[in-house]
Amino acid sequence: MTSVHVGIPTIRPNWAPRVSDRPDTPDLLDRYARVARDLRVSLTEKCSLRCTCMPEEGLPPIPREALLTADEICRLVGIAVQRLGIREVRFTGGEPLMRRDLEQIVAGCARTAPGIPLALTTNGVGLAHRAQALAAAGLTRVNVSLDSIDRRQFATLTRRDRLDSVLAGIAAAREAGFSPVKVNAVLMRQTLDAAGELLQWCVGQGVELRFIDQMPLDADRTWAQESMVSAQRLLDVLGRRFDLAAVGRDDPAAPAEQWQVDGGPATVGIIASVTRSFCSECDRTRLTTEGTVRPCLFSDRETDLKGALRAGATDEELAQLWRGAMWNKSAGHEIGTAEFTQPARSMGAIGG
Repeated sequence: MTSVHVGIPTIRPNWAPRVSDRPDTPDLLDRYARVARDLRVSLTEKCSLRCTCMPEEGLPPIPREALLTADEICRLVGIAVQRLGIREVRFTGGEPLMRRDLEQIVAGCARTAPGIPLALTTNGVGLAHRAQALAAAGLTRVNVSLDSIDRRQFATLTRRDRLDSVLAGIAAAREAGFSPVKVNAVLMRQTLDAAGELLQWCVGQGVELRFIDQMPLDADRTWAQESMVSAQRLLDVLGRRFDLAAVGRDDPAAPAEQWQVDGGPATVGIIASVTRSFCSECDRTRLTTEGTVRPCLFSDRETDLKGALRAGATDEELAQLWRGAMWNKSAGHEIGTAEFTQPARSMGAIGG
């Protein structure tokens, strides 16, 4: 039985994956012939803002001993790359900048996974003070979450007046040499009218804007599919101000569909994970803050790696556990069907 407290299960039994019928391959293959190449690593449940992905008071703190250490994260990333075929690693949260050892984690992963792109998804608060050090540690890409450049609207959405810090973080990321710097904006009814203004700002700043479907991962559990803004509705609104030409996806597994803006070179992307689901091409695997493998963002099935790691498991034993977890990945999130159940953990607890 799972006990839930504002998005973080306080008791979560290990899910034992069935693997007797799994082919003998080192990759993270699932039953639907998808292979995971993209690893998301959630580093903390803490955040410096209070968007609806977490309660206004924040998530309850996870005991320090329950978190993966920097060395444990680096070891698991190394296993993912060297034994499981992972080709890209992204650090998420909560807010990963809340980890004081973030530079140490990045540098360690750069050593255990040489040549692999290391990316960061952040709200940008405090990034201005750390961008150069993160670049020096081996970070290669940065995505900044920003839903509005209107100061009042930003404060309403995040429950914090920190827009200036976020904009400074974006500028610092560009100055540190990260390319491209991407801005992620959640597509919401209250920000739809200002979508064109945000796109114009991003084009002027030389950063890539990507709109993302609002997903049923909010801590307040107020999400409703009928209140969502569709990708087509967004395109209609942007089309009144810009000349948009469809580009599509350069990679079938890429989450964003691209449109060229006013003849280019600027583009805008839409990640329509709900309204234009791309589950059939999903290539992601997730490692939670507490060291469990989560095959799908919308599934509560988690397989414990940290316990095995701390019990002395070898790299290959950990790799086998990971393979088993991914073999049993579901076909899709089932949003909009009678079978869909919102996950117990909110986005703030899972990481994007």
